[in-house]
Amino acid sequence: MYRVLFKKKVYNFFKKHKWEKIIYDLEKAVNVLKINPYRNNLDTKKLKWWIVNYRLRIWKYRFIYEIIDDKLIITFTDWDSRWDIYK
Repeated sequence: MYRVLFKKKVYNFFKKHKWEKIIYDLEKAVNVLKINPYRNNLDTKKLKWWIVNYRLRIWKYRFIYEIIDDKLIITFTDWDSRWDIYK
């Protein structure tokens, strides 16, 4: 099982939206990623222009994360709305 870490920007997203349904959906997605980050039924995609980064889509938000296989760690590094994350 993988361990999940959050950078400060993503952690602040949790604090800002702590009573909203998006956090519940994000926690469910993180629990699925912990078990198997590659084969799952989530809306994930490997980003072509970055080497080890993936994106997770929940509602209008995109969460960027990377997988470090040798240490079994998933690190969420960034989040933003659909229109602003890829800039």
